[in-house]
Amino acid sequence: MQLSFEKYHGAGNDFILVDNSLHTFPKETSLIAQLCHRHYGIGADGLILLEKHPDFDFEMQYYNADGRPGSMCGNGGRCAVIFARKSGFIGEKANFLAVDGPHSATIAATGQVKISMSPVKAVEVTGDGYVLNTGSPHLVKFMDNIQDMDVVAEGRKIRYGDMYRADGINVNFAELSGTGCRMRTYERGVENETLSCGTGTVAVAIAASVRQENNAHSQVYDIQAIGGQLKVYFSKDAKAHYTNIFLEGPVQQVFAGTTTI
Repeated sequence: MQLSFEKYHGAGNDFILVDNSLHTFPKETSLIAQLCHRHYGIGADGLILLEKHPDFDFEMQYYNADGRPGSMCGNGGRCAVIFARKSGFIGEKANFLAVDGPHSATIAATGQVKISMSPVKAVEVTGDGYVLNTGSPHLVKFMDNIQDMDVVAEGRKIRYGDMYRADGINVNFAELSGTGCRMRTYERGVENETLSCGTGTVAVAIAASVRQENNAHSQVYDIQAIGGQLKVYFSKDAKAHYTNIFLEGPVQQVFAGTTTI
């Protein structure tokens, strides 16, 4: 069959987007992995299907580059919103369903997309790392000179170490910089460094708040990834619960096409 698709990226984190309203896409692991392959397929960090839902504007189904269903993808969600508008699902606002629950989104006149993210109730401090779930599980480590490190080698050691091998974890290396952070991410499911990571960006911002002992109720962090800059907004309460979390950043269509599957 012929598959129509579009490709988008959010701060360098790239995705194949497919309108699956008619439920014709075969959700086969090997097929999705082949489509995402950088040399033998379209090439992407993941694949996203948009499907109709009776209670939401659309449902987003996300698959990692290895072809398996993934946890929440923040940048993928932002790309899905732009694709949903282009496909006629929404206007400038959206309420959509993802694997971790409902999300809201707005599209600014500048094209920036801002989506709500899941609340974070706990941040575990483990040695020199911070472990938290922002819709996907993340470990954040603060370091100096992250631009010089081998993110794939160091990230793989942690992701496949005894503690995280079974379920995997995304590993973020961050460096505090003025009022924000720089970051690099080793992403499970892609099993490589990605140019940015939405849920990882949220994790880095909240971990930075914990590290800096920032007790302000409303907080904003600018996070610089290799692929671009993202902004994270959140509220912190007296019990160190993080709510009203939003991820904001650019989305760009790369191309549209058809392929035979």
